Amino acid sequence: MSTLRELKGRIGSVASTGKITSAMKMISSAKMHKAEQGLKKLLPYRSLVQSVISHLLATDGEFTSPLIEERDVRRVGVVVLGSDDGLCGAYNINIFKHLLGIIAAYKQQYGENVDIEIYPVGKKIARASQKIAGGRVSVKVVEGINTRSTTEQISLFTEQLKQGFESGMLDKVDLVYMHFKSMSKQILTCDQLLPVSYTALVDGAAKADNSACLFEPSPNAIFNSVLPLHIKSTMQEVFVENVASENAARVMAMQSASDNANKLLESLRLEYNKLRQQGITTELLDILGGQVEK
Repeated sequence: MSTLRELKGRIGSVASTGKITSAMKMISSAKMHKAEQGLKKLLPYRSLVQSVISHLLATDGEFTSPLIEERDVRRVGVVVLGSDDGLCGAYNINIFKHLLGIIAAYKQQYGENVDIEIYPVGKKIARASQKIAGGRVSVKVVEGINTRSTTEQISLFTEQLKQGFESGMLDKVDLVYMHFKSMSKQILTCDQLLPVSYTALVDGAAKADNSACLFEPSPNAIFNSVLPLHIKSTMQEVFVENVASENAARVMAMQSASDNANKLLESLRLEYNKLRQQGITTELLDILGGQVEK
C-alpha cells in the first residue's frame, strides 16, 4: 500500500504535468490561430491569381503550357507534409498510413515499375518515410525545407519541383497533407500539383465575365506567366494549412492529456485523504485505548 509521503509526491508530479500540458495547449492554440491568420492573408492573393486565370480561360482561346501537359506517368514525386515536433497525437501516423495507401494506388494505377520519389516535410514524417525507402521508392530530404520554412524557401522548393516536371524527371507531383477545416477537424488530402489540372481551371472559369478585359500581349502569354504563380500560391497555402493542422492536433492531444492528468489527480487526492483519515482514526483509537488502560 502506498504511504502518505509517496502519494503526496505522486500528486505533486501529476499536478505539475497537468500545468505543463495546459501551458503547451495554450502555446499550440496561439500558433494555430497565427496560422489561421496566415491562411486569411493568403486568400486575397490566391483569389486574384484565380480571377486572372478565370478571365483568361473565359476567352475560349487555345492555351498551351508545359505545366498542363499530361503524359504517361513513369516517375511520381510526392510531397508529404508532417511535423517537426511530437506531442501531436496520431497526426504523423495518420499521414504516413495515408501515404502508404497512395503509394499502393500508384502501383495499381501506373504499374509496379513506377518510380516514386518522396519529398518529406518535417522530421517525424521524414523518419517514417525512410522505413519504406528501397526498390522503386526513394526518399529525398530537401535541405532547408521543414514546417518552419520561409516563403522564399517554399518558392525555391516549388521552383525545383516545377523544373523537374518540365525537364521530364517527374511526370506527376502530388501533395499529401492535412487540410485544415477547424480545430477539431482536419482532413487527409492528396492534391495534384503538377501537371496543373486544366479541367479544374476551366470549371473555375465558368462564371467569369471578361467583357471589360483587354489582354496584352496575348491571353496565352499571360496564362503562361500567371500559372507558375498559381502553383506557388497553392504550395504556400498547403504549408500554412499543415502548420495549422499540426497545432490543432497538438491542442487536442494536450487537452486530452490535461483531462487525464486531472482525473488521475482527483483519484490520487481521494486515496490520499482516505489514508490520512485512516491514520488519524488509528491514532485516536490508540489514544483512547491508552486512557482506558489507565
